[in-house]
Amino acid sequence: MAEITKVYKQSMEATRFIGKKYGDSDRVDGGFGALWGEWFANGWFGVIEEQVDKTAKAICEEGGALIGLQRWKDNEPFEYWIGVFTPENTTVPAGYRYLDFSKSELGVCWVYGDDVFAQEPKCGEMLMEKGFVILHDENGACWFFERYVSPRFTEKDEKGHITLDICYFVK
Repeated sequence: MAEITKVYKQSMEATRFIGKKYGDSDRVDGGFGALWGEWFANGWFGVIEEQVDKTAKAICEEGGALIGLQRWKDNEPFEYWIGVFTPENTTVPAGYRYLDFSKSELGVCWVYGDDVFAQEPKCGEMLMEKGFVILHDENGACWFFERYVSPRFTEKDEKGHITLDICYFVK
């Protein structure tokens, strides 16, 4: 069981997301976990990290977190990107794709429990209940992401639970 334990607004500097794009046909057993395993096994996050200017201003407090970026719009293919937000204008390594985002506000939900995945709809509803306006891009698509922050995601607490950040772009 998962519960939302914290909801807040956070500013994010202009950023370049670098990663790889996947879709519903890439799911294994209904999810993208196998692809994350492939990323770790192949050291693909390290390739991106090598491109990052270590002197650049952090994009936000959790700027180094691994990201599962998602794009959703009715009647269009779902997109799931695995990668990292980097400072704007970071060089994109061969074999990777990128998306640039202007300075943004995020609505952040901390999802706590032993099964924290697939809580995006619940978080979107909670953000709207709290008065946040979820933004859509110029094509009407909604972008949101899972943010895997260490140690709250990577280390279980005394109850065996973790916390996953789910973030939406908001006004």
